Amino acid sequence: MPIIEVNLLEGRPPEAKERLIRALTDAAIGAIGAPRESVRVILREMDPAHFAVGGVSFAAKAAAAQPRVEEDWSNEA
Repeated sequence: MPIIEVNLLEGRPPEAKERLIRALTDAAIGAIGAPRESVRVILREMDPAHFAVGGVSFAAKAAAAQPRVEEDWSNEA
């Protein structure tokens, strides 16, 4: 019984996760001849604040990528 575990960041739509599960199941069947009903897939979703590369979390990277809105005080009377 193959068990496939996947860690991924939160935020993907359910349809995308279903596609991933089907593709991983099909890959296991094709690669090792596992019976479809024996393939187990576990998706573990992580908060972007809980995953980092190079010392910077994905949440921090996303926040830094957001355009900053400067307040325009020039129209004040």
